[in-house]
Amino acid sequence: MVAPCEAVVGCGPTKEHLVVVELGKFEGKKFKNSNLKDGQAKMEGEHAQLQPFFEKEGLTPSRQKTLTTERYPVMLWWSPLTGDTRRLGQCGADTCFFTINRTYLHHHMTRAVLFYGTDFNIDSLPLPRKARHDWALFHEESPKNNYKLFHKPIITLFNYTATFSRHSHLPLTTQYLEGVEVLKSRRYLVPLQSKNHLRTRLAPLVYVQSDCDPPSDRDSYVRELMAYIEVDSYGECLRNRDLPEQLADPASMDADGFYRILAQYKFILAFENAVCDDYITEKFWRPLKLGVVPVYHGSPSIADWLPSSRSAILVSAFSHPRELAGYIRQLDRDDGRYAAYIEWKLRGEISNRRLLAALAERTWGVHDLSQHNHIDAFECMVCTKVWDNIRLQEKGLPPKTWQADVTHLSCPEPTTFSFSTLAPRRSSLREMWIPSFQQSKKEAQALRRLVDRNQNFSAQEFWALVFKD
Repeated sequence: MVAPCEAVVGCGPTKEHLVVVELGKFEGKKFKNSNLKDGQAKMEGEHAQLQPFFEKEGLTPSRQKTLTTERYPVMLWWSPLTGDTRRLGQCGADTCFFTINRTYLHHHMTRAVLFYGTDFNIDSLPLPRKARHDWALFHEESPKNNYKLFHKPIITLFNYTATFSRHSHLPLTTQYLEGVEVLKSRRYLVPLQSKNHLRTRLAPLVYVQSDCDPPSDRDSYVRELMAYIEVDSYGECLRNRDLPEQLADPASMDADGFYRILAQYKFILAFENAVCDDYITEKFWRPLKLGVVPVYHGSPSIADWLPSSRSAILVSAFSHPRELAGYIRQLDRDDGRYAAYIEWKLRGEISNRRLLAALAERTWGVHDLSQHNHIDAFECMVCTKVWDNIRLQEKGLPPKTWQADVTHLSCPEPTTFSFSTLAPRRSSLREMWIPSFQQSKKEAQALRRLVDRNQNFSAQEFWALVFKD
């Protein structure tokens, strides 16, 4: 995992300093390409800061020269996710130099260009792409953040991926789940008898969303569902109840007080903003942590990630919201049938081996300062694979080729719900997602053609190609 030198001056005169000195020589060069944005402090100053350490150790000028001959592959963050202008990361026995400074694109030791998917755009891609440059994508978000990435022409541009898909090189499917213990925990669990008493003033279902009319069209479904069963809605979308003032800020959605309000309910409507295999967010894990039954709409593959076979109600199993409402009313009236959905919680037993294995095998943690995060893991995955190929080439062997495929980030075209009993309320945002998806497909095809040409292009060229047909 990454064990970065947090401050160059504080690391001591180890070999980690050498790359700063060596690469600092390169960074001082000027480039005519206006797309290469530096804007960071020059490393010459850091070279001067290192000098006292060399002197303290009694290093002669010749010894200093020997030290600067050390070499580390450079990992360039093209989309600045980390904000580090320069950092050495230790990944097991491998060391890589990480930077957001684009002048390193032309450095002879640059081996990988790292992209954050939300900021991947046509404005300034690292072209022409050198044969030694691997492209790596980190994208944990849903397609609404950047639809172009979710089409074959674009996702296959990348050698390495870290996405929510289980098929990614670094799967982030459990990125919103801290671990097994939070699922087993009964900290927020409200006894069923108390929930039955609370039903005199609370609806059986609760809905909390402030991102209205996303690609999954969840608000249309919930609006229809409200015609058949009572739903307490606290967010900006379909709101009919207000949270306490101190919890009204969306930043409070992980607050203890907010958790305790939700824990009083029997069911939580857990609807994702997009319907994609393995795209599973806190909307699903939160009710499970609180001891509430999630009524889930989102990932078609959600059954592969349930803590037990009976721990959630899947919207896809019902032909209409009316049918779902009838089923929830039955469970609300029958303690025995309802309790079957939380038995795993009461016993503290998670039977899903896939879920247990994913949590045990991942090399990163969630909200755990004792572990590295998934960004660190992504950096180290790329660093290690780059070093693996360097070692192969040193032995005279061909490097291994890695490439993403459509399973690494693929979502179907969005659809909208259409119910006969209630005319769907139209909104400009709701109507935007299907045309947006179709447009992004054209953009992906155009962008791939230009990238394959392997030379810089203008926005005018791009849009001309998009609208050519």
